[in-house]
Amino acid sequence: MADIHKKIGNLSVHPLALGGNVFGWTADEAESFAVLDAYAAAGGNFIDTADVYSAWVPGNRGGESETVLGNWFASRGNRADIVLATKVGAGVPEPRGLRASVIKSGVEESLRRLRTDYIDLYYTHYDDPSVPVEEFITALDALVKEGKVREIAASNITPERLREALEFSDSSGLAKYVAIQPHYNLVSRDTYEGALASVAAQHGLAAVPYWALASGFLTGKYRPGATVDSARAGAAGKYLESERGLRVLAALDEIAAAHDAELATVALAWLAAQPTVASPLASARTVDQLPALLAVADLKLTEEELKRLTEASA
Repeated sequence: MADIHKKIGNLSVHPLALGGNVFGWTADEAESFAVLDAYAAAGGNFIDTADVYSAWVPGNRGGESETVLGNWFASRGNRADIVLATKVGAGVPEPRGLRASVIKSGVEESLRRLRTDYIDLYYTHYDDPSVPVEEFITALDALVKEGKVREIAASNITPERLREALEFSDSSGLAKYVAIQPHYNLVSRDTYEGALASVAAQHGLAAVPYWALASGFLTGKYRPGATVDSARAGAAGKYLESERGLRVLAALDEIAAAHDAELATVALAWLAAQPTVASPLASARTVDQLPALLAVADLKLTEEELKRLTEASA
C-alpha cells in the first residue's frame, strides 16, 4: 500500500491536519475525545492547536484546547504516535508578541497544559514587527537545541518578513521555518498565492492552510435561503453574496457528484493538489463530520477537475 504521509521538515504527517480550535469551545471534552479517538483510529496523526484557543469564548482565558489535548494524551498514552503542532504569540495571558521572553514562557505553559515534554511543530502565530527576526529565531532555535521543539513554522506573516527570517536562519545556521500556515481555500486564494507562496516554494516550506473549508462554506451546507445553526454561520454566509462563491459551489456540486464524494472532500482535495500544500487543516466538532475530511487522503481529482475548480474560483 502506498504511503499517504506528507513531509514537513523531518516530520511525517497525515494528509489531513485536524484542527483543535473547537476543543473546549463548540466541542466539550467528551466530544473532543470522541473526535480525537476517531481521527487516530482512521490513521490520522497530525493535530493542530494554539495556546490562545479558545480565549474568544466568554469565560475562557485561552489554553482550553491544549488542556483537552493534554488530558487525551494522558488518558490514551499515545503522545508518541501524534505529530503535535501548537502556536505562540497571540497571548495567553498577555503579553502578546514574539519577544524572546514571551516565547520562552509560552512554550513552558503549552508543555504543561499539553502534558508533554516536546512539541513537534511550533508556530509563531502572528508576526510581531516590533521584534527583529534575529530575536525570535534565536529564541526558537534555543528551544530546538533544548529538545522542547522539533521543528518551527510561521503563520500570519508577510512575504518580506518570512524571507527575512528564512535568510537569517540560513546565514546564521540556526533553526529554520519548515512550514507555513496561511489562510487559503477555494474562495480565498490571494491570501496565499503570489509572493507568500513563492517564498515558501523557494525555501521548500510545506503549507498547512487554515480555514481550508472557509468556515464551513465549502461543505455545501450554506445555500441561498438555508439557515445553518453554527458558531461560524456569519463568516460562512458572506461567501453566498459573491458570484465567485456561487460559481465555486456549482463546480463542487458537479465534481462531488462525479466521485460520489462530499463537497468538503473535493474542496480539500483541490487544496491538497496545490503547489507547496502538505496537509490542509480542518476541524470536526462531531465524529460525523470526520469522514468527509479524512477522505481527502483517497480522493485524486483529474487535471480537468482541478482546472474547473481553479477557473470557478478565479
